[in-house]
Order: sequence, then C-alpha cells, then structure tokens
Amino acid sequence: MEGVVAQSFPQTQTHPPSPLPHPYHPNFSLPTAFRHRTIPLKLHRSNRPLPLLKSHHSHTPNPQTTTNSAAAQYEDDDGIPIEHVKTLVKFKSRHNYIRVLQVSRAADHPLAGSRLLLLDAPGNIHSISFLFKSLTNTYFDVFATLPPILPPGPLGILGFGAGSAARIILELYPQTVVHGWELDPSVISVAREYFGLEKLEKKYPDRLFINTGNALNSSVKDGFAGFLIDLFSKGCVIPELQDAATWERLKKRLRHGGRMMVNVGGSCVEPDDIRKDGSVIMEETLKAMHKVFPGEVSVLSLENRKDDSSVALTGELPEANEWKKALKRPLKFYVDLWEPYK
Repeated sequence: MEGVVAQSFPQTQTHPPSPLPHPYHPNFSLPTAFRHRTIPLKLHRSNRPLPLLKSHHSHTPNPQTTTNSAAAQYEDDDGIPIEHVKTLVKFKSRHNYIRVLQVSRAADHPLAGSRLLLLDAPGNIHSISFLFKSLTNTYFDVFATLPPILPPGPLGILGFGAGSAARIILELYPQTVVHGWELDPSVISVAREYFGLEKLEKKYPDRLFINTGNALNSSVKDGFAGFLIDLFSKGCVIPELQDAATWERLKKRLRHGGRMMVNVGGSCVEPDDIRKDGSVIMEETLKAMHKVFPGEVSVLSLENRKDDSSVALTGELPEANEWKKALKRPLKFYVDLWEPYK
C-alpha cells in the first residue's frame, strides 16, 4: 500500500522495556478469530502444526471445546508451527499479561509476517501489524471506514492498544487528527518499541496524540467528531459499556453529527473467566447503546453467524454510494454489510 512506512523490528527481549512517562477482496475469507479483538492464540510445541484458534461459544463454555468454523478452508488442526513464531517480549504489567509475537514470513498462513500483541491469559490478540502494509483484514479495517462520515474535528480512539487502527486512519485520511487513550502505560511502551508507534508519532506530530489513563474520562476542547471504541478487559467488553449511563456521557462529548463505532465482541470472545459468555455481553452492550441511540444503532457482523463478532455504529446509516465514494477500494465492500440493530 502506498505511503506505508516499513517498521524496523528490534531483537527479542525477555523483560519489559523501560517505562515511558507516560485483504483486499470481499470474497476473501479469513479464519474466524482473525477478525476480532479477541483472538485466542494457542501454540504448543510439537512436530506438527497445532490449532491456532480456540474459541468457546455461548452454549459450550468449556474452554477446551472448539466449535468455531475458523474459515471454510481451515481445518481444526491447521495452525502456525511453533518454529514460525518467536516471542519478542513477555511480562506482566499492572493491568495486563503482555506478549509480543513475531510470525515468520515463511509461515503458510494469513498471519505470516505479522507482529501480534497479546494482553490477557487466554492469549487474545489486541493489535496486529504487518511490515509492508497497514490494512489487516480485521475489524481494524472496518474502523477505518468511519472518518469520511464524521463532521470536522478530532477522532478519539478509546482502547488504543498498539495503534493498529490509528496507523490505517492517519495514512488514509490526511486531515484526521487522532487522540488515543490506553489504560496501561506499558502497552504504549511496547507499541513504541515493537509496533512502530514512536515513528508514527514523529511522522504525525500534529495529528497523533497519545494519552494514558481511563479512556472513559477522555475529553478535548469543543468535543470529538467521533469515537472508535475498543475497550476490553480480561477477554471481555468492559462492563461499563453495558450501562446506558456510560453511553449518555460519551454522547455528550460528541460534536453535532458525531458518531461512534464500537467493537462489541461476540461469541468469539475467550475470557479469563470461562463462566462469561461473549455473545450475551455483546447483546447487553448493544441494548445499552440502543437506549441512548434509539433507532440509530447499526451492526456489522464479521461472520456468517450473527453472534460471532460484531461492530456497532451510531447515527442514521449514511447513503451507501456516497460513503463508498469516500473510501479506498479495499474498504468499500464493508458499507453494504451494515444492518439496523433490532
């Protein structure tokens, strides 16, 4: 993709870095979990590739049960051989169990050549980065369709992670200013060291601003044009997003005509607590949004089954053709996948 800056990948590190102050075609089908924030990555040492993906569903809470399709072309035993995956850093911060993995470009796998950020015990992927491209064929690409339908003003990314969504947006939309919030300063340190965030900050000093702290307390002068919300903890959408009062507070921080796009998860979620059900949490989150935006919540399902994983959008759906005109070709097909929430 033009304009993408190649990242230099540092050497393996087994301790945390020093704390700082603070696919392109609609018919291409990725393995189920590659599209979500919650991607359980299970690698085992053996002489054969073992399953990369394990997800429990609403009716099978046993974490050893695997019922996800993981895409039609992938069998349950398909995965990344351990010799193609290198752990670059792993440590426990105050908020997360942080691991950064490098997948070899020699791997016969859609994740070949990627760098992955894992933040919780089940091994869910929270950010993904490729060396020579920004688009990821995940929900981060869906997030990148939001700026053209926003009024002028800054975009807030709540749950910044390693900056996967910010990177795409800054490169595609030269006028967009991004304010990112991430609870864990260690995640930002890792993002700067291993995901090219430091270079991104230097490249866009007047367009990218990183904040550490509670994302629900985010604010800017005169309000936000929009929010991208990607707030998970321990493998689940945070409980505050199942409370309508949270959405009321966030709505008040939007400018007139502002919108929110939200990763609401789904049954793909593999939480730390196996008693929790991702599809139930997704529905409770959507209901809370609907109370504050009645008749103005739309849902894009990233799977064949409605409860697998979804992204939500507030506000009336824009006219499809006009929205597509403002998007790069690889992103246009997402426009037709939105449906009103019922």
